[in-house]
Amino acid sequence: MIARVPSGVDVNVASASRVYDFYLGGSHHFGVDRVLAEQVLLAAPWVREVAHSNRAFLRRVVRYLVAEAGVRQFLDLGSGIPTVGNVHEIAQGLDVGCRVVYVDIDPVAVAHSEQLLAGNRRATVIEADVRDPAAILTHPRTLSMLDFDQPMAVLMISVLLFVTDEEGPAELVARYLSALAPGSYLAVSHGSTDDVSPRLRAQIDSVAAAYEKAGQPVIARGRAEITSWFTGLELIDPRVVALPHWRPDSDHTDSYCTALGYGGLGRTAREP
Repeated sequence: MIARVPSGVDVNVASASRVYDFYLGGSHHFGVDRVLAEQVLLAAPWVREVAHSNRAFLRRVVRYLVAEAGVRQFLDLGSGIPTVGNVHEIAQGLDVGCRVVYVDIDPVAVAHSEQLLAGNRRATVIEADVRDPAAILTHPRTLSMLDFDQPMAVLMISVLLFVTDEEGPAELVARYLSALAPGSYLAVSHGSTDDVSPRLRAQIDSVAAAYEKAGQPVIARGRAEITSWFTGLELIDPRVVALPHWRPDSDHTDSYCTALGYGGLGRTAREP
């Protein structure tokens, strides 16, 4: 746990960012976060494996974008609390000139990110709600770090889970894409309930109920809807697939991860 609680943080209210940090084996969480995480893991022990699979997907996407696509700018929405192998470490490890803007709504995630990024002139973090694209895209830190006349990658890794249907995830994605230069990229990962057994579906419902009770509703969606967010983009092979199947580092796949999450990467049209 971080030594200092940022001003305004209610340690009696669970945070999705800090719960995710717990799943990944981090230490930046409070008692209320651990209570929610343990409730979820009691109902569905595989959630921790899915979290690690999601993180591995992010690492592979960033490596591809830097090493094969030539991307040097990243906007990481809902970035959470940085752990080993975060976006700037991967990207700048391949090219020190890469620039990264992290965005999260949780002040604890932002405070720890600021500590981690101290002295890094090519990475910054802002506290903002991903459901407010205008605030993020016009934020002084965003504009000072990213050049919107050049291609960049927008990363939406397991963040649209927390955007309700009423809040319009498709419209939200479109608003970010509209601000990007030709040849930019969108990466998305998202939980799904496609092709799950009745037993697994019951576990998923228990997970959703635990988050709902904690005021952090999560929405699983089908592969078809997730794929629709890439409409108008060129999907990079292998297109929208189960997380472990997207350009895997090895042949190993986990049955729960395969059933419960999809990921994809798309590119906007290049200039004619």
